[in-house]
Amino acid sequence: HQASSNVLANVLTLHNGVTRNNIEIALNGENCETTLCGMVIGDKKQTVDNFTSVLHNKPHCNSNELFKYVLDDSAKGGFTGKLYVAKDAQKTAAFQTNKNILLNRSAKMRTKPQLEIYADDVKCSHGATIGQLDDKALFYMQTRGIPEKEARLLLMSAFTSDVIDNI
Repeated sequence: HQASSNVLANVLTLHNGVTRNNIEIALNGENCETTLCGMVIGDKKQTVDNFTSVLHNKPHCNSNELFKYVLDDSAKGGFTGKLYVAKDAQKTAAFQTNKNILLNRSAKMRTKPQLEIYADDVKCSHGATIGQLDDKALFYMQTRGIPEKEARLLLMSAFTSDVIDNI
């Protein structure tokens, strides 16, 4: 990025064999902003890995990174994300989130969000979750006449909606 630029990047991987995505974004000018969103829908024996680096090299920059995975069957997912804030990158705001749903016990997810901060005046966070569809919500929808398959699709759609909204 150059000074005062704004970048929105989306990475979508849908039902695709073996995939490795490497994304690096460098904020090299002041007052830059970036949003990096990713979504993975995997099933069968697919493997999808995303490696991201968001480098805050100048002050007064913002970044927001959100990756979501929905894995079924024997699919495997991996997320390794690095947020780097240089010593002179004061007034940085950088956020990284990885959320994952495993639809059965055979699906596997590895997640490794990372922060490397050398500046003092920053707002930074990172986090990851791995879970299943909400059984209570699924049951509630079924008691209202929605078949299980459609109820599951609705819940997965709701889970990924914030990534899709950025496209």
